[in-house]
Amino acid sequence: MMGGWTVLVAVLVAAATVGLVLRWRQGKFKGSTLVLTAEDLGAPLGERATLVQFSTEFCANCPPTWRLLGQVAAEHQGVTLVEVDAAARLDLARRLNVYATPTVLVLGPDGAVTSRASGQPRKSDVLAAVSGVLGPGVLGAGA
Repeated sequence: MMGGWTVLVAVLVAAATVGLVLRWRQGKFKGSTLVLTAEDLGAPLGERATLVQFSTEFCANCPPTWRLLGQVAAEHQGVTLVEVDAAARLDLARRLNVYATPTVLVLGPDGAVTSRASGQPRKSDVLAAVSGVLGPGVLGAGA
């Protein structure tokens, strides 16, 4: 009987650990090696950077994420914001391994995906990812 409890406790600890790690990673930006074109996105790329948000109609975190990304784009000249409907563009979502919405990509001026985040990111994380494309000293710099 004691062996069964030990296994149960071990499984619960492992599940809790995996859950905490996944929750911690949500909204964090990670690097990538993909390149997207204006044709892929159905919109022109930004002169200096492009923020791409994959959304769905029923995504609760998509509208606030869109507003946040819009603020960041408005604060930095040459940064464009593009929304992609993941349901309408399953081909692109699958190609980019988009499994959750919102998923945010930060592209350089050449369309290279420099970082990505799944879930609702914090503004400081978005600014850090954008500054990685625009260069140092742009955090908080206006248009």
